Amino acid sequence: SREPPQFSSRHLSNPMKRRIAELPLHGGKAPPWLFKRMARLAGAVTMAIVDEHGPETMLDRLSDPWWFQAFGCILGFDWHSSGLTTVTCGALKEAAKIFGDDLGIIVAGGKGGTSRRTPDEIAAAADRHGITSGQRLIHASRMSAKVDSAAVQDGYQVYHHSFVFTPGGGWCVIQQGMNENNGQARRYHWHGVTVDDFVCEPHNALYDGVTSASLFDATLNMVAREAGDNRNASTSLVRDDPDLVLDLVQHATEGPTLFAPRHHWLLPSDVNGPRLRKIVRQAHEHHPADFEALLGTAGVGPATVRSLSLLAELIYDTPACREDLPSSRNHGDKRWADYAYAHGGKDGTPFPVDRQTYDLNIALLSDAVRKARMGITEKRDALKRLAS
Repeated sequence: SREPPQFSSRHLSNPMKRRIAELPLHGGKAPPWLFKRMARLAGAVTMAIVDEHGPETMLDRLSDPWWFQAFGCILGFDWHSSGLTTVTCGALKEAAKIFGDDLGIIVAGGKGGTSRRTPDEIAAAADRHGITSGQRLIHASRMSAKVDSAAVQDGYQVYHHSFVFTPGGGWCVIQQGMNENNGQARRYHWHGVTVDDFVCEPHNALYDGVTSASLFDATLNMVAREAGDNRNASTSLVRDDPDLVLDLVQHATEGPTLFAPRHHWLLPSDVNGPRLRKIVRQAHEHHPADFEALLGTAGVGPATVRSLSLLAELIYDTPACREDLPSSRNHGDKRWADYAYAHGGKDGTPFPVDRQTYDLNIALLSDAVRKARMGITEKRDALKRLAS
């Protein structure tokens, strides 16, 4: 009898875009009998949303961490597991294989080695659909991955990257990192329409299990607005005199005198000297115009970014930002957990997956979408009345 939870794009109009909630790091995988159903239901839900509201709305919802969590719950995966991210994205990608162009969106990337094939998958899909912005989409995929693995050093190692886009060129990213020390996962959401600058406050939302200050004692947030001067100075260092950078790094790693705190931010063990020398010289040859170009340079990773940031702070008095990604820290809003009651959960929470109900709902929703596309709208109208 309670009013049902509501999820819509209005969540994204909140000025505080980032939200944090519990997401423990769990192992395991979805059994084949469940994943098969997840893919079909994910496809049916996606097609219903695309038919009713358009493909851009689907991107809008996928980039909302609360809606995404509800989506994973209704598909029957563990309602608060880190695996919900990878399995839900995997089911969506499988749905794209099953339904093809009828799905209305295109899904690339995935977990581990699959994520590294994302640019090739985007290029192939762009050719197939005649998308003229293919290179822009590839750039968006690469930069979002680079930001969350190198420009944001928060203790979470990114291991999953899904890139979802439309034939019209819209895109969103769902990627996740893990921190084995605190047993937590952190999911990063990007939405193309909200990204004005890849290296200044680009995220649409953040979802993790850290309920206080970051547990990583050397956080570096190069995409914070207040880090703008440091970004510019870091780029200037590479552009003007790479030998100065390398000499200062060598001096800094010879002893703790440069960085006085008990735990200084740069240690010899943090820096591979020969590799850093090669990367800095390579970056200098590309003469990056700005920090985004520097970050996009092949080989520039966390160690290079951290070294340049520290040196920029020392030379130009441009403080680095060591604050974690901000969040509204709204832990009271766990309405998405209610959706786990739709079909149950793989782990038996709140009850084992009800296969009979699951299959009936796949058939009902798939049939409603099929008939609506044929101009027969009774079932779709019935679902609307049920929702209201």
